[in-house]
Amino acid sequence: MLERFRGWSATVLGPIARLLVRLGVSPDVVTIVGTLGVVLGALICFPQGWLWQGVLVVMIFVISDMIDGLMAKITGTASNWGAFLDSTSDRLGDAAVFGGILLYFVYRQDSTLWAGIALAGLVFGQWTSYVKARAESLGFACTGGLAARADRLVIILVGAFLAGVGVPYVLNVAVAALAVTSMITVLQRIAQVRKQAKAANARSA
Repeated sequence: MLERFRGWSATVLGPIARLLVRLGVSPDVVTIVGTLGVVLGALICFPQGWLWQGVLVVMIFVISDMIDGLMAKITGTASNWGAFLDSTSDRLGDAAVFGGILLYFVYRQDSTLWAGIALAGLVFGQWTSYVKARAESLGFACTGGLAARADRLVIILVGAFLAGVGVPYVLNVAVAALAVTSMITVLQRIAQVRKQAKAANARSA
């Protein structure tokens, strides 16, 4: 999560990671607690209309997604299991954030239209991640695209925060933009994999 910010995370969050290691906390525990925090924060706060408050809660627990990786590096326990747990937990956290926004549109805006657009953003976002995971499991490179996971998370949280402090229509714009850009990203990644597959078939012919 938020891969582009991992460069400074080692400096800023390193002391916290080292403290947790000294306390005997497992990176897996940090991953699980962080995911539960994101899920509960998003699904409790957003449907109630507590948008900026929900964003703050979610962001606090999102940070744990960077801390657990630092802890694994410090302790030398980085493993495929840890990577699997982290990635799997990310999917649940994403679903909770978009699901919370969807429920906000249903219960606070009484808009099935915007709830549907939020659902489209969730579906295409999850599809984007699945395309990448499936492609890499088959040996293809599958990166980039118009809206990677970090971009989607930042856009939806910034949109929710600004909406929560009174900026009109910004959340609607963010959700619509994510639905469209996520769909485009899926197509870009499928095309990327298709190109590699065709090249591999040509070499083996």
